[in-house]
Amino acid sequence: MAIKPESINQSSRLSQIYHLSGTDSIQSFILILGLFVAILFYVKLILSWCIQRYIYKFSYHQLKKLRLRLMNAYLSAPFTFYLKANTANLLHNSFHEVNNFCNDIMISLLKLISEFFIIIFIVILLAYTDAIATATITILLLLTLLFYNRFRKKLVYFGREASQSRASAIRVLNHALGGFKETRIIGCENYFQEQMDEQAQRYSYVISSYNTLQLLPRLLMEGIFITFIIGFTSLFILLNDSENLTSVLSIFVVASIRLIPSFSQFMTVMGKLRNSSYTLNRLYLELKAIEQLCASNHSFLSKSNSLSASNLANNQAMHFARQIVLDQVTYRYPGTDTPALHEISLSLKKGKSIAFIGKSGSGKTTLADVILGLLMPESGDIRVDDQSIYVNLRSWQNLVGYIPQSIFLIDDTLERNIAFGVPDHLIDPKRLDNSIKAAQLEELVKQLPDGIKTTLGERGVRLSGGQRQRVGIARTLYHEREILVMDEATSALDSETETLVTEAIKSLSGTKTMIIIAHRLSTIEHCDWVYVLEQGRIVKSGTYQDVVVEEQMLHGSDSHSA
Repeated sequence: MAIKPESINQSSRLSQIYHLSGTDSIQSFILILGLFVAILFYVKLILSWCIQRYIYKFSYHQLKKLRLRLMNAYLSAPFTFYLKANTANLLHNSFHEVNNFCNDIMISLLKLISEFFIIIFIVILLAYTDAIATATITILLLLTLLFYNRFRKKLVYFGREASQSRASAIRVLNHALGGFKETRIIGCENYFQEQMDEQAQRYSYVISSYNTLQLLPRLLMEGIFITFIIGFTSLFILLNDSENLTSVLSIFVVASIRLIPSFSQFMTVMGKLRNSSYTLNRLYLELKAIEQLCASNHSFLSKSNSLSASNLANNQAMHFARQIVLDQVTYRYPGTDTPALHEISLSLKKGKSIAFIGKSGSGKTTLADVILGLLMPESGDIRVDDQSIYVNLRSWQNLVGYIPQSIFLIDDTLERNIAFGVPDHLIDPKRLDNSIKAAQLEELVKQLPDGIKTTLGERGVRLSGGQRQRVGIARTLYHEREILVMDEATSALDSETETLVTEAIKSLSGTKTMIIIAHRLSTIEHCDWVYVLEQGRIVKSGTYQDVVVEEQMLHGSDSHSA
């Protein structure tokens, strides 16, 4: 039109617009039309920027929601979920897979929709120019799509392999660095390096193969369009129709400049979606599995709740004035036939202490996990002052403090490790000081360079085993729990350190109600009552004198182990 202004009069629509514009010359009309096209172009740029901005904003908001949902699911999952779960896989799901979902599924899907509308618009423009050529090029595009679709199983395979190799690499790194001392002393660095090399090679192969395959759409499109343009030009020359060749060809060339990237992007995005289908399935199945486990727990709690109309607030603790009663408690691990606990019945008065002893596998730790509310019994009940703990399990757990054999310490200050889970501005200095004194940690605080503000290192690497256990006791005391459950809290300590920790525990007698699972019998001498477990049953009970001393005298044993 710029080359032949008079061609405006050959188009009925342009001629009509020209006469309605009121311009005094065709040249002026062309300038106005050019300005209008330029404005449309900038509007298109702004609109494209707004659409892309919305896509990223919406997608990364979904990433945040999905990551929080996954973390909430993991934190609310029943304890049985963690009997089979691997931390490396949970971390992999929470970060890599969620990122993949956002970048390769959410963003890709929205871009796919965007590119689809662009392609439709360009095809309509081409159809308006030349219907036969448009039909030809559409067929060629569909053939390209069908050809690329043949690799869909490969794309899914690459996605699955990439995800599994990343998860395996994280697991190998966790094993190597988590047991760094053992790794260095044994000298098995090469073992972990070979495992990492295997996973790195696996990941390298699938990612390079996937990216190579993703190049195909653009290369195919470029080849098809070049072939088409040459063929289209040759056809016009053979038909001696060179007058329309320039105008029609120019439109197709301009359209192809936009169509090739759009269709290439469309195909690439489809490849990403297929490649990421494993991510979608993995996250869905993970959430579904947790949901089913939670449903089974809720089913048990619902039956228990029907026994009582009382319902405490989640942030309150149950009223505990008299005693705790275990009534015919039976528990069976999922997928097993033999009960781990069989009709356990006992009572514990407030301020008293009891101990569970027995051989490994007798059910001591399982019983502790049931009492803590981590495992839901198959039958039976646990009551506090005649109220079932399953009326509101969270309120029961607000009464209980737990001190395991291995205390979990975060890579943070002593203060934050004791006031675990409490924001800095809500930490009570008086409670903190009292818990440090009661756990006999005053000497440690004096030795640390920055006192309670000293960072303890990952897993409390700066502390000895006894000091870590006493930090665990201080943590429980800070949270003012009335009932302390100690699961072999001193079994990994040497005799001297065990004595210090035991003294800290004994100092709590009378002020706290204690349930102690013991391997070393010397740690339960102060307990009011002792229960002997065997194959999930209570086979004997009585005072320490009745159960332990007389048994040792009977067998002539001076063993210090349960």
